[in-house]
Amino acid sequence: MAVDFDFKLPGLGRPESSRPKRVAEAIKNELTILLLQKVADPRLNGVRLSRVIVTPDLKSARVYFTTPSNLDSGVALKGMNRAKGYFRSHLARVLNLRYTPELLFYYDNLNEEIDRIDGLFRQIEKERKHEQS
Repeated sequence: MAVDFDFKLPGLGRPESSRPKRVAEAIKNELTILLLQKVADPRLNGVRLSRVIVTPDLKSARVYFTTPSNLDSGVALKGMNRAKGYFRSHLARVLNLRYTPELLFYYDNLNEEIDRIDGLFRQIEKERKHEQS
């Protein structure tokens, strides 16, 4: 009687596929072109894509975007969700995938966090200089 152990040691499984990264880059490129040239919604003026992350099964894509300072991120998010069907149908025609990924949009506040943390460091530095004086 043969015993079959069904466990995997860390790092010994299949290597991570680069396909989700390639698909993510293709999605980012296509959506960027659409935002710059084809989309007429004023809520999306100035919206830039910062990154796209596709799940390993290629079923969904998280699309992160930033907005100019004069545009509310909530308004832009509503505009992105409103255009979701248009984006997805364009991707289906262009990317030639078996399944077109579900698009999930998120406002990318990474730059705001960097500015906030940088401000905290400047404040700490200023307080240290003031204490030394």
